[in-house]
Amino acid sequence: MQSHEGSGTDKRGQPFADEMFFLVQMNSLEGPLLGFHRVFSGVERKVSFEVSVEARSCPAEDTSHVFTIKPAGFRDTLEVVVTYNCICGCTGWAEQESSKCSGNGTYACGLCECDPGYLGAKCECEEGANGNMYHNMCREVEGKPICSGRGECSCNQCICYESEFGNIYGSFCECDDFSCARYKGVLCSGHGECHCGECKCHAGYIGDNCNCSTETDSCVSNDGQMCSGRGNCVCGKCQCTEPGAFGETCEKCPTCPGVCSTKRDCIECKLFNSGRLADNQTCQKHCKDEIITPVDVLKTDDQNSVLCAYPVNDCVMKFTYSELASGKSNLTVLREPECGSAPDVLTILLVVGGSILLIGIVLLAIWKLLVTIHDRREFARFQSERSRARYEMASNPLYRKPISTHSLDFTFNKLNKSYNGTVD
Repeated sequence: MQSHEGSGTDKRGQPFADEMFFLVQMNSLEGPLLGFHRVFSGVERKVSFEVSVEARSCPAEDTSHVFTIKPAGFRDTLEVVVTYNCICGCTGWAEQESSKCSGNGTYACGLCECDPGYLGAKCECEEGANGNMYHNMCREVEGKPICSGRGECSCNQCICYESEFGNIYGSFCECDDFSCARYKGVLCSGHGECHCGECKCHAGYIGDNCNCSTETDSCVSNDGQMCSGRGNCVCGKCQCTEPGAFGETCEKCPTCPGVCSTKRDCIECKLFNSGRLADNQTCQKHCKDEIITPVDVLKTDDQNSVLCAYPVNDCVMKFTYSELASGKSNLTVLREPECGSAPDVLTILLVVGGSILLIGIVLLAIWKLLVTIHDRREFARFQSERSRARYEMASNPLYRKPISTHSLDFTFNKLNKSYNGTVD
């Protein structure tokens, strides 16, 4: 067993335990050990002793003490000489009846030591005088309680009460360091100091209760965007603004327009070891929450899944995307892309020719229909105008009868072959 003990005497050989306080602490490889006795086993163990000495009072001037420290059973000793410095540097100068003390005290070391019968920081109050005349000086505003109800007015000054919750201070005891806003029961969220009812936030925090972090690192998604470009970073957390988006960085969004291209990168790098992410060797970082299942036949009748497709060498790769309750993404992918058969040239020509012929017939029929409608309208208008016409009966002055009558006087004698008569 090893132990250590302390003893001391002054120059006269008198003990001075009442004037000084000793604290002895042993330190070993096992950590600090308090007390005066400790059992150690083994050899070559290093033990150090720390001794703290505190003066309980100031003895007479030029007093010094000597004490010896030694471990029991060893010859080695340590003698310590203690001297006291109980005089401040400013006590050698003092101004009696100083104007700074209202002429009623001695000014020394920045404080007034009032003469008997006077009180106050500047010795401005007379002891035993009626204090009611000073109460108005202890009100912040007329009508408010004296010293805000949290202190006593003494000689124009508020002496604030002590509180188990913290400090009460201020000229009118109006301030404290425990009445600030709390977050989850913690004053100023543990990220600030309470000063006179207001939280003074530490660097990197804002808000009435300092619960809002200004850091944005936690809002950066795996693709380097703030909240995946689908929200705003507020108090160190993403608030998603895109409909259907969720997740710590709004990275989950089955209904967002660009979700298929995002999941495509993960499929290419994890399933086919190709694509943009495979080249950058960041596949595991960006696609750690994607569960990819290859299938031969893709089911597309799940209403909770989004069907995506993208071209691959004149073919089409299809997959479905849905979010699981655990927050991971479930991707079901075709093992091989879908590729259609080569087009039939003859079929294409027949279809194109038939389409052109059909269009020509339709246009011709439309033209014929329009012409018929136009002719019917013109004929109807002609008939209408004809029925409205009215004519008077009269002879045409230019008209000549086809039969003409002429009278000729001649004599015809039958014998002599002449005749006298009229011929029409």
